[in-house]
Amino acid sequence: MKELLQIYCKNNGMTVEVGHGANLMEVYEKSNLQLPYGPTSARVNNVVEGLTFRLYHNMDVEFLDVTSSSGLRTYFRSLCFVLCKAVADLFPEGQIVLKNPVSNGHYCDLKIGREVTEAEVGRIRERMQEIVDARIPYHRMEVQTDKAVRLFRQLGMNDKAVLLETSGSLYTYYYTLGDAVDYYYGSLLPDTGYLGLWDVVKYSDGLLLRYPEQESPDNLGEMIQQDKMLEVFKEHNRWHDIMGVRTVGDINKACLKGHATELIHVSEALQEKKITRIADEIHQRGKVKLVLISGPSSSGKTTFSKRLSVQLMTCGLRPRTLSLDDYFVNREDTPRDEKGEYDYESLYALDLPFFNGQLQALLKGDEVELPRFNFTTGRREFNGNKMRLEENTVLIMEGIHALNPELTPFIPEENKYRVYVSALTTIRLDNHNYIPTTDNRLLRRIIRDYKYRNYSAEETISRWASVRRGEEKWIFPYQENADAMFNSALLFELAVLKDHALPILNRVPQNCIEYSEAYRLRRFLEYFVPVQDKDLPPTSLLREFLGGSSFNY
Repeated sequence: MKELLQIYCKNNGMTVEVGHGANLMEVYEKSNLQLPYGPTSARVNNVVEGLTFRLYHNMDVEFLDVTSSSGLRTYFRSLCFVLCKAVADLFPEGQIVLKNPVSNGHYCDLKIGREVTEAEVGRIRERMQEIVDARIPYHRMEVQTDKAVRLFRQLGMNDKAVLLETSGSLYTYYYTLGDAVDYYYGSLLPDTGYLGLWDVVKYSDGLLLRYPEQESPDNLGEMIQQDKMLEVFKEHNRWHDIMGVRTVGDINKACLKGHATELIHVSEALQEKKITRIADEIHQRGKVKLVLISGPSSSGKTTFSKRLSVQLMTCGLRPRTLSLDDYFVNREDTPRDEKGEYDYESLYALDLPFFNGQLQALLKGDEVELPRFNFTTGRREFNGNKMRLEENTVLIMEGIHALNPELTPFIPEENKYRVYVSALTTIRLDNHNYIPTTDNRLLRRIIRDYKYRNYSAEETISRWASVRRGEEKWIFPYQENADAMFNSALLFELAVLKDHALPILNRVPQNCIEYSEAYRLRRFLEYFVPVQDKDLPPTSLLREFLGGSSFNY
């Protein structure tokens, strides 16, 4: 008789004994845990697994719920499968494609030959509720990859077949839900009964799948109109359709056939065309004196600003840059956060009256002496750097608060042009697995921090949650204020980032909590056929993170 396993539960510091082959749900029940929202998954030796995962060795286990990013991803994937099954049950000839996150939900394109009606959305919601109420189990099936490829081809799911056959793995897995078969990247819940709060509503010309907020899982979150954001996503999806490259499998096939350079050239040209259009609009408005650029971390705002400056010069304008960082209040006057620490991301860490005074003087044609903030002493300094705006001069200013109306309340609207920049990833793993835009930006930041700031991947990952909280508070609420939105994500970029990111991620030790995220990102990158960066132009936005740019930073 085998000895009992010793499973250490990190949630409460308790060690429980279970038999060989016990699953995580049995461990949870023996641990006497009462997670407020119930478990969705668990970290097993710092690798996230589903609750049906079986144990055969002594392990450290930490249970996760929807208040964690990993736990919420498990919940969302499981909900997606219910939606896909409901659509298949009601519209056997239809197809559901999970597109992009928007309006505190996820936009889905339902292809049934016409626009979906409110009544049909109601039928989908009812069918989903029936599936949830039936507590149908999710089953994970592990098979040889070529067998899974054949299965998905027989089912008409060629997007999944191409993804798996180009990933290079010998074995893979898929999931079943009753008579439905699908592939999902990552763990699912034990059964549909674990799905509590959710909704599906008509949105634009498709559906919006709604799920709990991570910070307050008792709420779905207020639906907010994000028409500009949705249009950017749709614009890029149209480009993908024209190029015939919609999923990672499509990109892999193109690269394996030797078309990687063509993908790079077309993607870069599309971005340059968009920048040119923005510059032309600024010029055509005639009275724009201040271009305000905002966006979340690692969006490529700096390179965008430099490329926009070049295009503005071709319009006969003279761009000058102004740094918001030089307008911080003296350190002792900086507001503090809930922990009593200086909150440098707060809008009120800036000296708004002084900043607006200088802007107003510049726009009147006066000469001003620009400040320089000394980050060592924490004080503002002046060193004789003066500026006066000539007739064709345009000020370019980037920063996290650039779209916040409180930043420039005294500057006439006709003198301002606002741009929101973000890496809005529109390529999908397959039709039912989207790629979070935050993963794209996190990989960029991991590479840049390692190359230029001497930070390890675990240091960058550990800071990421704090960075995201700052974005949620100070950037995302104002993105729809933009006059233009620029998507800095490139169609091919994750294939290029792969060889740069993997060696950095591989250095994260398993005994630190950040290993879980590093492992997930490594697994994710394995889907991509790598592309070398030698064909990237020196002006590419990716050069800001990889090096080799012709711009000075």
